[in-house]
Amino acid sequence: MPDDVPLRLHLATMLMRAGQREEAVRHLGAVLQRDPANSSALQMLSPEPMLSSEPAVAPPAQPAAAVPSAYDWSQAEDELRDVVPAMFVGDAGDAGLEEADAFDAEHSGLTLADVAGMTEVKQRLEAAFLAPMRNPDLRRLYGKSMRGGLLLYGPPGCGKTFIARAVAGELGAKFIAVSFADIIDMFVGQSERNIHELFEHARRSAPCVLFLDEVDAIGQKRTQLRHTPMRSAVNQLLLELDDVAGNNNEGVFLLAATNHPWDVDSALRRPGRFDRTLLVLPPDAPAREGVFRLHLRDRPVAGIDLVKLASLTDGYSGADIAHICESAAEIALMDSVKLGSPRMIGNADLEAAIAQVKPSLGAWFDTARNVALFANEGGMYDDLASYLRKRRLL
Repeated sequence: MPDDVPLRLHLATMLMRAGQREEAVRHLGAVLQRDPANSSALQMLSPEPMLSSEPAVAPPAQPAAAVPSAYDWSQAEDELRDVVPAMFVGDAGDAGLEEADAFDAEHSGLTLADVAGMTEVKQRLEAAFLAPMRNPDLRRLYGKSMRGGLLLYGPPGCGKTFIARAVAGELGAKFIAVSFADIIDMFVGQSERNIHELFEHARRSAPCVLFLDEVDAIGQKRTQLRHTPMRSAVNQLLLELDDVAGNNNEGVFLLAATNHPWDVDSALRRPGRFDRTLLVLPPDAPAREGVFRLHLRDRPVAGIDLVKLASLTDGYSGADIAHICESAAEIALMDSVKLGSPRMIGNADLEAAIAQVKPSLGAWFDTARNVALFANEGGMYDDLASYLRKRRLL
């Protein structure tokens, strides 16, 4: 009967009488876990516990000054440290300490110079986002509004998160990245509180880039939502976006990414929210060379022809290229096991891996083609349609 408090107290009393204080303390700790204010357990943990009303050998007399005038919490914490979790974080001097924020703001350490290739993406970022932010005087002169945010969309694994980190580095701002799992909670009302706290933390951390990854999951079309708490979460997100767009929220810059912009609630796309979009396509040849260079940097390689590898991987995503490098390393490792000695990763290993790994973007482009043909309202996906025609996919 582990939850029987009187039984635990009786056992602790018997152990104290038998001189087994450490064992008694463990049982008293279990009592205090269930009843933190139990006076009998606290009395038994005091330096001179009264265990029984029966006469006992009187201890040596002590001066009155040696009798503690108050309960010794430090001694109790030391005795119960391994039994009961700490209930106090410090003394009264620590009362001003604040709880740690649930969302971390970090310095990305990247700039657009770290993004290989993607010249067109960089130019669009510069014109739509970076140049106005770097030149506030010119922005005010020309009446350029910075309300709202920028939505990065495109196939998965093509570097949207990496680009968002680089934007934060360009602005010299902190970076906060959150996804669906960081915000949505199973308890009613908690998701809305999480969203509010996220935006409050971003305002406290300004200048800050707030990046919402998988925004289609967080801000899904409300017409597709039957679950009322999720609809409430989308409504809370819309309210917070309006607050960030206000003049009293200087220094909070909004970025979001999605693989499925057609699933994002239309209210999130209205002016003042995520009203600017940027298509992030599969990496071009210079970018593919950069991705190969990045993922081969810490591996033993020799005789690598990056130009040839980039030409062989046209249409591959950055994630596909990372998988190719991993597969090539696996080929060289297994060969080294057979030979009994390690060897370098060569171009032949990477070409063999390319033959095994197929591009993973076909399904995404099938969906994108239908959207460009039948759901391009207001020219929202003109950039996507242009790319598909160029690739002869439309």
